[in-house]
Amino acid sequence: MSEQNAVVGIFNTHTEAEQSIKELQRAGFDMKKLSIVGKDYHTEEHVIGYYNAGDRMKVWGKLGAFWGGIWGLLFGSALFVIPGIGPLFVFGPLAGWIIGALEGAVVVGSISALAGALSSVGIPNDSVVKYETAIKSDKFIVIAHGTADEVAKAKSILDTSGAEQTDVHQGISG
Repeated sequence: MSEQNAVVGIFNTHTEAEQSIKELQRAGFDMKKLSIVGKDYHTEEHVIGYYNAGDRMKVWGKLGAFWGGIWGLLFGSALFVIPGIGPLFVFGPLAGWIIGALEGAVVVGSISALAGALSSVGIPNDSVVKYETAIKSDKFIVIAHGTADEVAKAKSILDTSGAEQTDVHQGISG
């Protein structure tokens, strides 16, 4: 694994998260260095279908149009059902990080697969708790990783495209 930096933005709505991703794309940010995670779970509107064809995934549910648009931009995707959090849609490198956490038995005790994945790449525990709490509150997390310059550029875009909060983490494993 190589040492990298990451910026994590917390967004209150899927519209804000989608706008930030589109802004990053317009600015030339490498979409393979971008992850998003969020829930699409509401008791009155459950997901009713899921399939993965190559690098593209389709889901029908309350935010189906949003997720469909994001899947066209990002690479790698997964649907996880995590106890205590519920169904999570994950795109980008974070999907692999979660799978790695599960396969590597990083997940122990009360820590979730999401927390295990973020911790395993060097995100500090206090930040992991904050991000997991945001997801539980139906917010969206956008993670951009890369060189210090790439992360600084991404942070500026996330800050101006509606992030409630952004945090830069240096020296994570990617």
